[in-house]
Order: sequence, then C-alpha cells, then structure tokens
Amino acid sequence: MLRDLAPSTPFQRIDHVALAMPRGKSDEARAFYVDVLGLTEQPKPTELLDRGGLWLRSGDVMVHLGVDDDFRAATKAHPAFRCADYEALLQRVRARGGQIVEDDSLFDEKPHCYIADPFGNRIELIKQ
Repeated sequence: MLRDLAPSTPFQRIDHVALAMPRGKSDEARAFYVDVLGLTEQPKPTELLDRGGLWLRSGDVMVHLGVDDDFRAATKAHPAFRCADYEALLQRVRARGGQIVEDDSLFDEKPHCYIADPFGNRIELIKQ
C-alpha cells in the first residue's frame, strides 16, 4: 500500500550520482566518461584531492567517481542518462569497443540501452 505523499515535494532534482571505481584508474575513467560519453571533468575541492576519483559534469548532470579499495562493480543499480544525440553516442561507444545491450521495450516511449563503464558499472542510456 502506498503512503500519501507530503503536500510539498521534498526533492527538486538529484544533485549528483556517485559511482565507485578502482584506485589508480583515473586515466581509464577519463577516456570513457570524457572522451566517449562527453562529460567534462570538474575540479574537486582541495580537501578531497587525496581521495582520488573524478568529478564530471554535463549541464545539470553530475557524476562523482570515488575510489573504493574494495571495489565491486554496480551491475544492477545504475544511473540513467537522457541523451541529446543517442545514435552518435552509441556510435562512440561501439567505436571504442564497448558492448551495448539493447532493450526492446521502450522507456517513456523512447529507445534505451545499457552499457558498462571500464570497471563494469552499469549505465543506462535513454534517447531524448
């Protein structure tokens, strides 16, 4: 049974998505998230630099990659990104040898698929 929602919505948007990555793999992360997906690396606060990882952004979409010394890929839980140029993005993924798992069902009447980052984290791509 669903509970009644509060009269006002408590959240307006997601601030960022945090994904884990193995230590020492920042170059691989940049090659994927910047070169393939097209996110822009953002400077991390000075006090967080020693932790490793990357902060990335595309418009209001922010992804924080944090180093986890006991890293395990998120193969079910995942962020889902709406893509302005879905077909071009899939071409870049394929050109870099990435595997695309198409989903024949539509998401909000739009095509979507799943890919994995270099560390095995699942990512959903949805056509805008």
